[in-house]
Amino acid sequence: MKMILVIISVIFTFYGLKAQNKKETLPPNYIYTIQFDGSSNQNGNPILKQGEKLRLRFDDIIGDEANYYYTIEHYNYDWTPSQLSKSEYMEGFDDIRIFNYKNSYNTLQGYSHYELEIPNSNTRGLKVSGNYMLKIFNAEKELVFSRKFMVYEPIAQVSVNIRRSRDLAFISEKQVVNFSVETPDLILKNPNETVKVLILQNQNLKTALKNIQPQYNIGNELIYRYDLETAFFGGNEYLQFDNKDLRASTVDISYIELNDLYHHHLFPDRARATEPYTYQPDINGGFVVRSLQARDPEIEAEYSWVHFRLRNYSALDGGEIHIYGNFNNFETDQTTKLSLNKETDVYEGARLFKQGFYNYKYVLKKPDGSIDEGFFSGNFYETENEYQVLVYYRSPGARYDRLIGLGSANSTNITN
Repeated sequence: MKMILVIISVIFTFYGLKAQNKKETLPPNYIYTIQFDGSSNQNGNPILKQGEKLRLRFDDIIGDEANYYYTIEHYNYDWTPSQLSKSEYMEGFDDIRIFNYKNSYNTLQGYSHYELEIPNSNTRGLKVSGNYMLKIFNAEKELVFSRKFMVYEPIAQVSVNIRRSRDLAFISEKQVVNFSVETPDLILKNPNETVKVLILQNQNLKTALKNIQPQYNIGNELIYRYDLETAFFGGNEYLQFDNKDLRASTVDISYIELNDLYHHHLFPDRARATEPYTYQPDINGGFVVRSLQARDPEIEAEYSWVHFRLRNYSALDGGEIHIYGNFNNFETDQTTKLSLNKETDVYEGARLFKQGFYNYKYVLKKPDGSIDEGFFSGNFYETENEYQVLVYYRSPGARYDRLIGLGSANSTNITN
């Protein structure tokens, strides 16, 4: 009986670790402004062509020049660890200290700024395509945070078109991703089992659509012309603020205070779900660090408290209001939560941001943990969104999932 309990415990531990591996580890409350990008300079979860450079930058606001180390791990399509050893997917080695760091200069909030580029003299390159996770550890070998990225081989030709939903219930709210996959130089054997796709809206892995099978094929071309299965709510354009000038109020910033740090109070926002769609240029939830007063914004940009206010009169039914965007990889936590000020009947919250230009929106976090992006901002088929389609392939007998193609399209070219 005792042996059975031990076996059961080992099994649960194994599957618990396997489930943990699928998720990124969120940074602690002293790690801010994680910029993770490649050649596209789009922060988030980079998608790199083989041979392209990967770059990570982040700030430690304790500012004590702590030692950080990095490792890289290879994963399958479903983010379970692949069977490959490090020598099979990596040229060189990892578990190396990040030596490129600087302390902030002439700022009220001190911080240490770290930068890592791959390839480098130690990690000379990644040999195979697929899903990867970069993990950052401290000197005690404790995992501080992790971020996902993808490397693809330009083998498949992926054609992507964005259409309005054919379902009349969602024709004004959803955008449908239709696409085809063609591989002139590679025969895709048994594609229903060996080919898998991932569809992203605005580089957000958390809302990605997956496990979509081809409807049919024409020769060596796989066709995906679904409606509901590949549809996303259109959402609305992101709101924004720009505090690159610490001392100047703008069309976004109502007034500024200086206490221990600068405090930027934004003008109150209102729910837009019942209003007509209005085009407003955005960068689809992204952000850019910049400062008018700095020669090197990475170490001279100031940190300030940005105060958000939302007028909302809809019942939340136990849900929470959060600000949402790529500034923290589309996560919701205590730093993004707004609370009701009963004196003003306005929801308020404040979060620390490094100077720059930021997109954000208000979302409803339901009691079950799910996110309703359109609850306050609405959903409109006209909204400008960027879509990416990733194509994975595991040939019979292979030990890992290759990422063989990437296609993209923008909803500004939406058709009926």
